[in-house]
Amino acid sequence: MAEWWHEFRCQMPVAERWAYFDHAAVAPLSLPAKQALADWADEVTNNGDANWSEWRKRVGSVRDSAARLLGCQSSEVAFVPNTTSGLSIIAEAFPWQPGDNVVLASGEFPANRNVWRCLIPRGVEVRVVESNPGSDVCPIDRLLAAIDKRTRIVTASWVGFVTGWRHDLDELADACHHRGTLLCVDAIQGLGIIPLDLSRTSVDFLAADGHKWMLGPEGAGVLFVRQEHLDRLRPIGIGPNSIGFSGSYLAEVTNDSDTTDCYRVARPLQPREMWSAARRFEGGTANAGGILALGASLDLLLSFRIEAIWSRLCEVTDQLRQTLDSLNFTVRSSAEPMRRSGIVSCEVSADDRRRILAIAKPAGVVLNFREGLMRFSPHAYTNNADLDRLHSVLAEVRLP
Repeated sequence: MAEWWHEFRCQMPVAERWAYFDHAAVAPLSLPAKQALADWADEVTNNGDANWSEWRKRVGSVRDSAARLLGCQSSEVAFVPNTTSGLSIIAEAFPWQPGDNVVLASGEFPANRNVWRCLIPRGVEVRVVESNPGSDVCPIDRLLAAIDKRTRIVTASWVGFVTGWRHDLDELADACHHRGTLLCVDAIQGLGIIPLDLSRTSVDFLAADGHKWMLGPEGAGVLFVRQEHLDRLRPIGIGPNSIGFSGSYLAEVTNDSDTTDCYRVARPLQPREMWSAARRFEGGTANAGGILALGASLDLLLSFRIEAIWSRLCEVTDQLRQTLDSLNFTVRSSAEPMRRSGIVSCEVSADDRRRILAIAKPAGVVLNFREGLMRFSPHAYTNNADLDRLHSVLAEVRLP
């Protein structure tokens, strides 16, 4: 009897052509995601907005799927175009005071660096803790040592983009809270393959685009805001979708007492006027097609259970490590149970890199390089044939 992941592989058309080892960059769409995009395009082409209310319901069901993946309430999920947008909402909406600081590691991807640097002109100090040289590895003790009484947020990638080094989010969140600071997480390199339950893991904020391990299209991601922090964040990016639709777009926004012959004075927007949910940050028109496609892939992943996907992916990456060891590549990614991820990176010379680049795609193998390392990122549907094809490419370079 075929194992469940064979059925998963049948839902990934990319496997018919490529041995795909680059999910940490841009993943191929699943078949259900492709169909959801096509159905949405047909709907809009043939009917315009005649069935707009149905789209809205379907987008709401995707929010429920995202909440299942995250282990949180649907009210704590907002849709965002990408990880940068989600992190920017937190960075810009948080009530900073001059002299406050945020702590992050030097090995963070730019999405989780630059949004915080924009706070410096507002008097917020950005404390950059040194990661291991040329790496995304930053032990928790280094981050914690940078915290003081004015630290408001520690921001960290769940999984690093270079070697795939993973933070233990339970440990990190508890340590941050013990020191009186909040934890914001860039989860793009772990969400969809590694089990997460935010009802028990006390992360405060989290953002991730769906185009990597969640097998969705670019431009559709999720933002998690723990309910208790919602009103602490100032309104930002607020638009018509931030406020429950009452049937009229011309709701009164002024005080009758503040009038002149020429104008009336608007009153401040109050939290009670907005959704009492993270969706208040979805100000304008939603990327309905992208969100529906993301939802189709999420439902596919959830149908197989994230725990099973993670177990299978660990088997695949173990086999991948054996392949690299057999060809005398030096693996830089951790194999520790609480530090490993779907990424396996190894050292490679400049000459070998050029030769691998020249032969990989013609041989039907997709891989990548980051910060001088060769990076592989398979998925749970990767099979032995894919690994054999990769071995042939690498052996052509490494073996005499």
